Amino acid sequence: MSNANFPGNPLAQQPKRRISPGIVVGVILVLALAAGVGVQYFRGHSKVEVTSTGRPEPAVITGPGTSGKGVTVGKAGAKVNIDLYLDFRCPHCADFEKESGATVDKLVADGTATLTYWPLQFVNPSASPRLANAFAAAAANGKALGFADQLYGDFTKSWTTDQLVELGKQLGVGDAKYQQALQDNTYAGWLESVGKAADDRGVTGTPTVYLNGKQLPTDQLTAEGLQKAVDAL
Repeated sequence: MSNANFPGNPLAQQPKRRISPGIVVGVILVLALAAGVGVQYFRGHSKVEVTSTGRPEPAVITGPGTSGKGVTVGKAGAKVNIDLYLDFRCPHCADFEKESGATVDKLVADGTATLTYWPLQFVNPSASPRLANAFAAAAANGKALGFADQLYGDFTKSWTTDQLVELGKQLGVGDAKYQQALQDNTYAGWLESVGKAADDRGVTGTPTVYLNGKQLPTDQLTAEGLQKAVDAL
């Protein structure tokens, strides 16, 4: 007689346990959620480190606050004005900055062009308005270009209020007035007027670029395309 059925038999084959597909899916979801939480925590708590680009900070010709007018930087009397409609949570704007930012900054630095920032706030209903307001607060303190460079330079960061406060400090504009503007959303009304002006002009997406009032085609939103268009004016 076989002793395979006796409970004490070490050679007896134990029944295999099946793992429910639901358990597997649940484990995967838990792991994915944990990873997502970790990424979000890092984005919101990673250290702010300002990296020098070597680009000079242009003078602010028109600061934030004038209804329906963007922030203009550069040297008065330049032959070209570049209107840049952007959203600080727009990945395509980050790509444009990476591709063409140095060219734009050079044109501004050498006096060829002035640059007008038109910060819009529709990509992320929560973050876009907050970052646009912070940009305005920095621009009011003469740091429009430097602030924009840093926001796009670390696009993966959440740029929480604490991170924006630290960024302001490192840029030399982190005083009480700047921090109060962040807290009070001081430039909300101005940003609404900028958005309306963009709508009136027919701007439907970001980035959108105009050179002396003429829109630059999407396929020319490159460093080479921008430079050629400026040279042709």
